[in-house]
Amino acid sequence: MDETQAREEIRNRMAALYFPKDRQSTYSPLGSVNSWTFDFRPLVLQGATLETICELFWQELRDEGNVQFGGLETASIPLVAGMILKAREKGLETNGFYIRKSRRKDGFQKGIEGGLSDKKIVLVDDALNSGKSFMRQIKALDAEGRQVHAICVLIRYRDESFYEYFTQRGIKIFSVFTLADFPELKNLTLDAAPSPGIAENRYEMLWKFESADPSYYFILPKSAPAIDDERLYFGADNGTLWALNQEDGSVAWNYRTLYGAGEKRIFSSPAVAFRTVFFGAYDGNVYALDAKTGKKKWTYMESDWIGSSPAVDTERKRIYIGLEFGLWKKQGGLAALDAETGALIWRREVETYVHSSPGYSKKYDIVLCGSSAGTVYAFDAATGAPRWQYETGGPVRAGFAFDEERGYVAFGSADAHIYVLKSDTGELIYRIKTLEPVYSTPLIEGGILYFGVLDKRIYAIDMKTGMVSWSFWTHSRVFATPVLIDGHIFCGSNDGRLYEIDAKNGAAVSYLQLTERIVNKIAYNKSTGRLFIPTYANEIYCASLRSLDHE
Repeated sequence: MDETQAREEIRNRMAALYFPKDRQSTYSPLGSVNSWTFDFRPLVLQGATLETICELFWQELRDEGNVQFGGLETASIPLVAGMILKAREKGLETNGFYIRKSRRKDGFQKGIEGGLSDKKIVLVDDALNSGKSFMRQIKALDAEGRQVHAICVLIRYRDESFYEYFTQRGIKIFSVFTLADFPELKNLTLDAAPSPGIAENRYEMLWKFESADPSYYFILPKSAPAIDDERLYFGADNGTLWALNQEDGSVAWNYRTLYGAGEKRIFSSPAVAFRTVFFGAYDGNVYALDAKTGKKKWTYMESDWIGSSPAVDTERKRIYIGLEFGLWKKQGGLAALDAETGALIWRREVETYVHSSPGYSKKYDIVLCGSSAGTVYAFDAATGAPRWQYETGGPVRAGFAFDEERGYVAFGSADAHIYVLKSDTGELIYRIKTLEPVYSTPLIEGGILYFGVLDKRIYAIDMKTGMVSWSFWTHSRVFATPVLIDGHIFCGSNDGRLYEIDAKNGAAVSYLQLTERIVNKIAYNKSTGRLFIPTYANEIYCASLRSLDHE
């Protein structure tokens, strides 16, 4: 079979695997019915057609020399294997690899499987649409010090001018077919999508810091960065509390805790107040360090483990923090500590673990914390006396947001609900059902409640009515807490993207693709315009925002 015959055979097989919605319903990630789709799996997982596709790929790449092949699981895996065998058939020895959508939690914890060589890299896949999945692969290979030479796909959906992100980086695009090769198929229209180049054009990367020995096992919010005017502070999986200079990411000082609970060391997000950095650690201690020098001021040692993050009471010069104990029916608690001396002011024990970070309301003078049993406790901030408690159907592990104007408090639960209660009494105002558990601390700004949820969405909810104003679908679970900057919501996702969303209507503005998951709230220095973006691999990226064309 010559190349022309091979192309026509595969083209006809692809046309047979076209599914308009009146033939068979297929669904988008948002649950809506797609207008149309192709199902290429029967092609790449059948021996004869896979061999023909790889021959067509080989013809596209015939002038590129001996290359290595890679791609993103899962569609690329048979194509990579097929291209390795095709190369051998042509008398060449090459290699392949594939990039995991999620780094393995066990074993070698690899994000890239297979071996990378010094050969030019060609990424293969069945289709090229928005280009986002290829961007993630490029970022992953950038982290390994490797450049992508070319992309080769069975079909390219959009005009080449759409993919300036790739062409500006010198990445060639090869495709056997485009949508124009299927004139007999109806309704082959595409939804509008932002060019993948918008991410690179919007963000200027200034520096990156990596802490040694990250733990990839725990996929949940870890220690989020806190900033003052000059420095950034965050805790790492190896037990180090880092103080970085915001200007260049250099280390100002660091403080090392000596042990933890297995692989858990510092998940507590530091708080900065009174020229002091406060945080908890899984060695059971609460630490207060001088923000300028890193010198220890005091340690509170009356807990077994601490994953909670401190809340600061600036009026009384105290901090409130959750505690965990290895005691029967007394596994958790909440402590109020003197910020200057670490002296215990009051402590209240509860039956189950308190990983939740306390929320403090100055207006109502209460402190709230959640528990692994799903109970939310409210205590008098001055005395620790119980005010009220509310039972949810699942663990409450994150923090709280207060709407002081309405007297409401909002939080999420692993029972897949967002709750809004009266701050002073704990009376339920309303609850909102989500598709998956909630492990994100909410944000309330301008009467709108913003939330990340493990159903891969970011929600905006009208606090007055409890109605969802908009929801934004990301490509993976959302642990991170949203941040509002100049009318835009910034929130990370497990797909390694920082999303920028119009706070009014939920429209996508831009995104920044990183290699590892973003599970924590970003920090923003308004005076310098710098973003500090954490990943669960104990990395901090510093970026500044370029203005958008429409702004």
